[in-house]
Formats: sequence, structure tokens, C-alpha cells
Amino acid sequence: MKMIAESDLFAKIVLLILVVFSIISWGIMINKIKLFKKVDSDTGKFRSAFRKRKRLSDVYLVCSSFKRSPLSRLMENGYNELQNVLKLEQFENPKAKVVDISLDQEQTEIIKMALEKTSSEELQKLGSKVTFLATTATVAPFLGLMGTIWGVIDSFASIGARGSASLAVVAPGIALALVATIVGLFVAIPAVIGYNHINNKLKAISTEVDNFSLDFLSSVKKELMYEKKRIRSTL
Repeated sequence: MKMIAESDLFAKIVLLILVVFSIISWGIMINKIKLFKKVDSDTGKFRSAFRKRKRLSDVYLVCSSFKRSPLSRLMENGYNELQNVLKLEQFENPKAKVVDISLDQEQTEIIKMALEKTSSEELQKLGSKVTFLATTATVAPFLGLMGTIWGVIDSFASIGARGSASLAVVAPGIALALVATIVGLFVAIPAVIGYNHINNKLKAISTEVDNFSLDFLSSVKKELMYEKKRIRSTL
């Protein structure tokens, strides 16, 4: 610490920037870990509710209880789009019976687009600020290297000024150079690990979201088929 306190302004600025990068990076990683725990918890509860449902409307009514789960947002927006499509179908074909109403390819695509849009929005929210970790992982070693080069230059300047290459003259600059390198690596390594971990988690969530979109569309078609059969049996 004494050596850092006695270093010149440029070296202090480099080390300060590295410390700031480290604090922000750790803040992002800790927040993401907490967020993903809540996401996993709500997603597990939502999936349980989805499996136990009798109708899609039953799950739709409890979506607000699982706000952290991207699947609940998919369910909410997908179901709203489904209702809009069915209302439009009834509006355009007022004489059509309920048993005649089903989703054609174009209507299915409309619901798919709503699901894809929601999926993109949710993943973007979950992945916000993660690029800062990549920036830190890339920039920190170079900042450390810059501090190292500056320390070496300072050592040579001291040799030139004093006309001596003794250890007492060279050591402070070299030591500061090594400190800058170490600090740069200490900042970069956790950022790389955190970035890779968060990216892998986002990929897993993306796969889960895609699978649920297919489950939702499949459930919609099954429910409409079941509803038509039920109504036909009462006629």
C-alpha cells in the first residue's frame, strides 16, 4: 500500500480504473446470481402450475405470481395474442359456430411472433449489463500491461536521472509494474469466469423458453380440439 501511495499520478489513475472496473464487475455478477436464483425458483413453480392445469386460462390467471420467470411472460403474452386472434376470427366470421373455429397457419404464425418477441425481450432483460464483464475481461489486462510499461519506463528514467542501475533505484518502478500486472489479472479473471457462467445460464434459459413456446402452441391446439369435441358431443 505504501508503494502505491508513493507512486506517480498516472500509475494511481491506472490502478483506480482497475479497482472501479472490479467493483462494477462484482456488482453485476452478484446481482445476476441473485436474479437467476429467483428466476429458477419462479420458473420451477410456474412449470408445476402449467403441468397441473386443466385449462390454459387457469395458468393465465396466476401468471402474475411468477413475475421473475420468463415463461410466465410468454404464457401471458401468448394467451393474450390467442384471445385477440380468436376474437378477430369471430368478428370476421360472425356466423361461424364455435365448433368451426380453429387456428390456421397464418394465425399460428401471429401467436409465434408474439412469443418470439416476448422471448427476445425477456432474454435481453436477463442479459443486460453482461457485456460490461466482457469489456472488463478484455480491457483490464491491457490496463495492467500499460501500468507495467509505465513502471519500467519510470525505472529507466530513475537510472538516467541518478546515473546508477542499483537495486534501490530500479526496484520501486519494477515492483509497481508487477503490481499493475497482478491487479489487471485479478480484475480480468473473475470477469471472464462470470461472463462465461452468465452466458451459459442465458443459453440454458433461451433453450427452456424455446421449448416452452412449442409446449404452449401444442397446448393451444390440443385445447381447441378438445373444446370442439366437447361442444359437438353436447349438440
